Amino acid sequence: MSYNYSFEKMAVWQMSRVFAKKLYQVTREFPKEELFGLTSQIRRATISVSCNLAEGSARMSAKEQQRFYEIAFSSAVEVVNLLILSNDFGYLSDQSYVDLRDEIEKITWLINKLYKK
Repeated sequence: MSYNYSFEKMAVWQMSRVFAKKLYQVTREFPKEELFGLTSQIRRATISVSCNLAEGSARMSAKEQQRFYEIAFSSAVEVVNLLILSNDFGYLSDQSYVDLRDEIEKITWLINKLYKK
């Protein structure tokens, strides 16, 4: 039997997990020369969102929790920037860009709500 941690119940963490899976699928199509550049950076920023949400949820003080939620928010905004660049460079179709941007903006909105609690 496995234990469910509090972060696993957070809607925003669940959304960030689904987003990460989609982003990994999409970035498989990026040029090979970007594997250690843009592909790596956007993947790491995406993973940082869910990791910081999880870590923040385990902190005892509200101040510590907020710090990790702030980092998660910043990472999500970094993902927005990297999506823009990926679209500019032609690595993302306009439709993929719009879909991913919409999802990450919903995630940032929910993180912002958490942060302001």
